[in-house]
Amino acid sequence: MLDAAFYDTKPYDRQYFEHGRNEGGIHWRFYDFRLRAETATTAKGARAVCVFVNDCLDRPCLEGLVESGVKHIALRCAGFNNLDLPAAKALGLAVTRVPAYSPHAVAEHAVALLLALNRKIHRAYNRVREHNFSLNGLVGFDICGKTVGIIGTGKIGKVAAEIFRGFGARVLAHDPFPAPEWAGRHGVEYTEFNALLTACDILSLHAPLSTQTHHLLNSETLSRMKRGAFLVNTSRGKLIDTAALLDSLKRGHLGGVALDVYEEEEGIFFEDLSDQVLEDDELSRLLTFPNVLITAHQAFLTHEALTQIALVTTKNILKFNVSEPFLEGTQL
Repeated sequence: MLDAAFYDTKPYDRQYFEHGRNEGGIHWRFYDFRLRAETATTAKGARAVCVFVNDCLDRPCLEGLVESGVKHIALRCAGFNNLDLPAAKALGLAVTRVPAYSPHAVAEHAVALLLALNRKIHRAYNRVREHNFSLNGLVGFDICGKTVGIIGTGKIGKVAAEIFRGFGARVLAHDPFPAPEWAGRHGVEYTEFNALLTACDILSLHAPLSTQTHHLLNSETLSRMKRGAFLVNTSRGKLIDTAALLDSLKRGHLGGVALDVYEEEEGIFFEDLSDQVLEDDELSRLLTFPNVLITAHQAFLTHEALTQIALVTTKNILKFNVSEPFLEGTQL
């Protein structure tokens, strides 16, 4: 049976990856801690390691994995900005990922965040539990008739755009690789980045993190957005300069911000810190704003997405082990 070391394990990981593991032929070695250079030796004896978004696969870590006999890095996520890919290739490590586990899960969560923030569902819920049935301060707006900007029209961005079109919104999109046929079918309009910023009432981010998109929204670009616009980010935290975001909120420029990701989420998101002092001052400040709603990187967390993540990751590991072709799009 093939050994695979599994890092940053959560209860739902065990539930979905242990199901059918014997018929899959993989013996999972589950570790609660994250993979990094200091913990790479724990992979000794494993042919593959299974990692997530907050594991740190820099060159020292990869060198440690090679010394431990690891041949394959199986990312159980779509993004790979936490991996030194050139170093992995130079060291002869195979790398696979799950490029499309469920675009609906993330897109629907983005819309859910916007709806909850706009209609102040979270505040109304807490009021009613205290028997306060007042409606003061709970006024929202119709999405129908508003202009929604979508940055990034990959699988998730496309689904989000189609959902917003279903609300009766005008949808503008920006992507360096546009899909005009898709846009034509769904009534989506591609436009330049600056034109989108100035036109949209709601901006939803669905772009990958790269050198080009790092701090895509900064003090300059945020200032171009409409006063009172809503911003939603379910993609990557570092797309937004947090200091600039805080400044925009303090000045009252943005009307609302909904985040499922955060620039410095490592060591915070996915963890229970309820009995500790939160040491991240910027995140603490964000949590004080009544027009900010934050969830802890849970957009992917649906039954369908977790099932697909476990299925594709397992197949990637098994196919590499028998030198068969990888599933389309999973190999980096």
